[in-house]
Amino acid sequence: RLQEFVTVLVRDPRTQKEDSWHSYIDYEIFIHTNSMCFTRKTSCVRRRFREFVWLRQRLQSNAVLIQLPELPSKTPFFNMNNPHHVNHRRQGLQEFLEKILQDALLLSDSRLHLFLQTQLSPEDMEACVSGQTKYSVADAIHKFASLNRRFPVEDEERKKGKNDVDSDSESSSSRLGPSDDSVSCACKASPASEES
Repeated sequence: RLQEFVTVLVRDPRTQKEDSWHSYIDYEIFIHTNSMCFTRKTSCVRRRFREFVWLRQRLQSNAVLIQLPELPSKTPFFNMNNPHHVNHRRQGLQEFLEKILQDALLLSDSRLHLFLQTQLSPEDMEACVSGQTKYSVADAIHKFASLNRRFPVEDEERKKGKNDVDSDSESSSSRLGPSDDSVSCACKASPASEES
């Protein structure tokens, strides 16, 4: 039997503008795995530091007896224009995820999978995990991978607008084909080629 593995990379930090005063950095999280725990074997999403903080808090509250690894410290002097600061944080986030992904109990937490394999917001992840959404965790992960974008308003719109076929729905439907492992944030290496 094949040895199970989970490769996680935190990479490609990018500055995003929230509004004219505030910016933040988000990071691409790339997962490549053969683990039975994962719905998708390859995925790629972008997350910001505060979402990692949320994830750690939620995992800790569910796994009270486990001492979770620390996140890189939230320094008041963090400078997003300083490549050393940004790289230090990126490395810390990667080490955090690497440690978490080695723990079978944490791997059973649906929030972790939604965090790693969808672009749902923390609020939407909570709602999904607690059964307040029409879609399940597996649906959300599958949907994100096949649509490569946020979730799930488009579906409702499409059902309503089935009758009036306008040029918009034509063009949007062409994007819905199964784009199996290419995920929205332009995963650089196509992992399939590394499996030889």
